[in-house]
Amino acid sequence: MTDTSKPDLLEKLIDRTLKTPVEETRELLRSDGQLKPGQGTVSSVIALSLGILCLLAVLAFHFPQYLTTPDLRHKYSVDVLRQLLLAGLLVAGGLSLANVILGRRRQISIVAFGFVLLATALGGSRVPVGNFPDHTPYIGLDWFILDLLGSTLIFVVIEKLFPLYKGQAVFRKEWQTDMKHFAVNHFIVGLALLTVNFLLHHLFGALLNNPFQLYVKHVPFLPQLLLCILVADLAQYWTHRAYHEVPFLWRFHAVHHSVKTMDWLAGSRQHMLELIATRVCVLAPLYVLGFSEGVMNAYIIVVGFQAVFNHANVHLPWGPLKYLVVTPDFHHWHHASDDEAIDRNYAAHYAFLDYLFGTAVTSKKKFPEKYGVVGDYMPDGFVRQQLFPFRGSTKPAAGE
Repeated sequence: MTDTSKPDLLEKLIDRTLKTPVEETRELLRSDGQLKPGQGTVSSVIALSLGILCLLAVLAFHFPQYLTTPDLRHKYSVDVLRQLLLAGLLVAGGLSLANVILGRRRQISIVAFGFVLLATALGGSRVPVGNFPDHTPYIGLDWFILDLLGSTLIFVVIEKLFPLYKGQAVFRKEWQTDMKHFAVNHFIVGLALLTVNFLLHHLFGALLNNPFQLYVKHVPFLPQLLLCILVADLAQYWTHRAYHEVPFLWRFHAVHHSVKTMDWLAGSRQHMLELIATRVCVLAPLYVLGFSEGVMNAYIIVVGFQAVFNHANVHLPWGPLKYLVVTPDFHHWHHASDDEAIDRNYAAHYAFLDYLFGTAVTSKKKFPEKYGVVGDYMPDGFVRQQLFPFRGSTKPAAGE
């Protein structure tokens, strides 16, 4: 019997050496699965990610009027952001240069170092920021950078410390599609907010500035916040339930349910029109009731955290708390395609709403067996998922 393992291994080594840095980086970004330690892959991925984010941050420093979110830019400490950018450049540059010298994932590390050099050549952390117009069209590049960094640092660590499914890869299947959803939903934050504000003021403008709002604003902070979350979740519950029970609306919501692996990034998969419609339905009663600005800001933090955390690959001993608030265990059942999970667990914040309205999952199983839409008919890819609701059918054409 001829031993073919050595020629195969030699062929792979030759193939790797013939690939250009761009080709190997593109191959990495298209792949999924576990990152094996000791080969320089983990450090190369970190260097490449930081290098790209640093370059984007430098561009945001150059064009803040077009690439930063007005509500955020007034709260920034420019000095702190410069220090964070400098730290990112140093870490990305150090890791990539070390891998090049050591010959570990050299091609990818060369690309990562190239991003660092380009960001530095464009001014790095020393880009001057002068006065600029405040009312210009913008995309939320700054919000994308900060949220991606924060979510990765917080939720990937939590998932590794308290995993529901041990051994689940950070770069699981279809992560590329969900990252595109994450990016686009952040980039269009300006358009989404303008649309939401326009609809709210035109549909509910006559109900604003009424005496009842003054009473609500004088309620102490904590009970006002809890009430705000309750009102929002009641609106979220019935909006969410409509997405499931009205066939036309389900075509849009099916995009969100098509994810088959639950982690912190899974919640980003969402149709853009659903994103806008849900925000209008949830924020409208909050504006009409007149909750204070501080409470609204706190609510945004709560909903932002729960939206990511409840999709995460996390399991903790919640005890009786699981009947009160929505946890990852609770929301994972909502995404399950098990028979007992269909059209159940709609709440986003208060789990007791589903028990109150009779839509809580009751199962003898501790955890779901599978996720995604029943029939697995959703096409992969961001653009195809955005077009899916307009196809005229809830299933893809034959051959797709």
